[in-house]
Amino acid sequence: MKIYLKKHMGVALLSAAILLTSCNAIKTAIFDQYSYQQAISLKVESTELLDGASSAYSLHQTEANDLLKEVTKMVEYEKNKENNNITHQMWELLGDADRNLLAGLLKRWEEQGQLSPVFLEQAVPQVEEAFDLIIKFEAKKDKESKQSLLDFLINN
Repeated sequence: MKIYLKKHMGVALLSAAILLTSCNAIKTAIFDQYSYQQAISLKVESTELLDGASSAYSLHQTEANDLLKEVTKMVEYEKNKENNNITHQMWELLGDADRNLLAGLLKRWEEQGQLSPVFLEQAVPQVEEAFDLIIKFEAKKDKESKQSLLDFLINN
């Protein structure tokens, strides 16, 4: 009888360990008011700044540098939260000057001096979508908003 109990206790403990490990792999960081507010604020600042991207970059250089600094702060903030890999990756994507979102758009604007309105009509909505996905995910923390964020990361 003791062997039978030991065997079943071992199986039960192993099952519990597997369950806990698998649950940790799918965990999502809890709602964070600061992250939510910053995402909204930086979306508004980005949109306002990019509205002027058809004019000379030199007129907006300080604003652009300040905005990039705030995005860098968010990358660091999000990196250090538990179960937050997806949101962190999205902030990294926005802040990567070698990609085609916010930092990359600002880099291109700086290099070219100004951007064409036709180009901006295509590029700005992508930046806005990235922010919207972060905002929705932070607000809802549901499977649908998480999947939308993952799809965006995979495609960009």
